[in-house]
Amino acid sequence: MAAVIDTLPSPVRLQAVAAPGQPEPTSALSQLYRGFEEELLVPLWTQIGSLMPPHPRSKAAPHLWRWARLKQLAAEAGNLVPVGRGGERRAIALANPALGGQPYATPTLWAAIQYLMPGEHAPEHRHTQNAFRFVVEGEGVWTVVNGDAVRMARGDFLPQAAWNFHAHHNAATEPMAWIDGLDIPFAYYTESQFFEHGREQLSEAECGTPARSRSERLWAHPGLRPLSQEADTPATPLLAYRWADTDRALADQLELEDEGHPGVLSPGHAAVRFTHPGTGRDVLPTMRCEMHRVRAGGRTRTWREVGGSVYQVFDGTGSVTVGDKAWRVQRGDLFVVPSWQPFSATCDAHAASLDLFRFGDAPIFEALNQYRMQVDDLAV
Repeated sequence: MAAVIDTLPSPVRLQAVAAPGQPEPTSALSQLYRGFEEELLVPLWTQIGSLMPPHPRSKAAPHLWRWARLKQLAAEAGNLVPVGRGGERRAIALANPALGGQPYATPTLWAAIQYLMPGEHAPEHRHTQNAFRFVVEGEGVWTVVNGDAVRMARGDFLPQAAWNFHAHHNAATEPMAWIDGLDIPFAYYTESQFFEHGREQLSEAECGTPARSRSERLWAHPGLRPLSQEADTPATPLLAYRWADTDRALADQLELEDEGHPGVLSPGHAAVRFTHPGTGRDVLPTMRCEMHRVRAGGRTRTWREVGGSVYQVFDGTGSVTVGDKAWRVQRGDLFVVPSWQPFSATCDAHAASLDLFRFGDAPIFEALNQYRMQVDDLAV
């Protein structure tokens, strides 16, 4: 008895068309294409325009989310959606309008507003996705990483390397919101995700509220590395980069410019990158995180790069241009810059400055030797 082989309809669909670079449509060519469809084959000559374009054509679109509206919806979720096993976090992801409803800000980056009510605990877990938290306003939450309680306050940047147990607790009397950034889409696309629940309850000591975490006491001394600790780790061992230090670094750059000394990225534009204190590399292997400050009335140069970015306005008012989109922005607003889309920002003349937190996926492309940047039409 002959074996019966179940076959599904081929998802490959090919059509002979009269177009430059394509073979002349004939019945023989159509018959050849039917054979390709049956055997799940796709000839390069029908696909090269989309597979090998002259420059990146991101599937993501430029888009802006208003912080006031995000906070309003997060507060409503705080009254309706519990935090606990199952949902794990009250985190609400940005869905880029061009990515089919997926919870992705760009094809490789996940960004969300997370909201924790007074007295709430987000349970402990770990995952192979790299993550961070950035606080645009508020205080009172501690994130607990491998038992180390880390204070979160306005302007603080808190990286969270992959596969470290972490939980959060709100010790304040008010709700608190912040943004999370992760490489979830990249891990999903590469099918490399692992996830594991941690303990149901943290110890009383871990739910403490220290001003400085253990990681800061070891690693937050500029230019000084603790010899007791391994330096060349994949991600930063420092769990909190405090706003006071970031603010001082940006202010010093602009003061040096005023005094006629080099220090700014371009006229009126100061910028710093959060780095691994042991190696000087990016804080996380898949994400680059920076803070930019544009002085009153100033404007950045226009640049574009391989890889997408998400920005949040930390303070000030101004305008940003992404591709063919232009928006007025203020504190908390978030927007996406897709791969190879030109970007520039201008600070209002009456604002003290326009401060922008930025994270992107450049380390991935640098590791693959695929990264490129163009500034004012000059390749870098």
